[in-house]
Amino acid sequence: MAEPSAATQSHSISCAVHDLIFWRDVKKTGFVFGTTLIMLLSLAAFSVISVVSYLILALLSVTISFRIYKSVIQAVQKSEEGHPFKAYLDVDITLSSEAFHNYMNAAMVHINRALKLIIRLFLVEDLVDSLKLAVFMWLMTYVGAVFNGITLLILAELLIFSVPIVYEKYKTQIDHYVGIARDQTKSIVEKIQAKLPGIAKKKAE
Repeated sequence: MAEPSAATQSHSISCAVHDLIFWRDVKKTGFVFGTTLIMLLSLAAFSVISVVSYLILALLSVTISFRIYKSVIQAVQKSEEGHPFKAYLDVDITLSSEAFHNYMNAAMVHINRALKLIIRLFLVEDLVDSLKLAVFMWLMTYVGAVFNGITLLILAELLIFSVPIVYEKYKTQIDHYVGIARDQTKSIVEKIQAKLPGIAKKKAE
């Protein structure tokens, strides 16, 4: 059986992420959202080593307790059901060389695109885009002075799991106000471009 192409895998991942952040499956999204939020909150209060250690201990406590429980039940009932996790232990989780290369190729597409964008911005291919990045980074210095990295990740997760579903519900109203803001921003950018000789000359050509 042929392995799925990198494009197909990338599309499948995109669809899965889309369904996740739009709460298509409430139980699955709730589990992912709750788990990651608890982990981020734990990282905000404890070190990474402590959080990882506690998570592994919690998982081992569950699996070891269940293993002992099933062993006792089997001994009392004198049954021969075997290892309670046998079905999972027999699952083939090996990653083939072709599948690994497909995943790497899919990742490299995004990495190369990001590298190209970084080069464009830092080598000032478009002055306006580079200025936008400079302004954004300047604003981020103030954000960084107020919030640390973990806090920003927590806020980002809350936004990722709330903004898309809110936008889907109030799309018409939001698009209206976003359109007004975009027109105002475009007008300001055009005025700035008109005052920059290099940009004005380039547009005239």
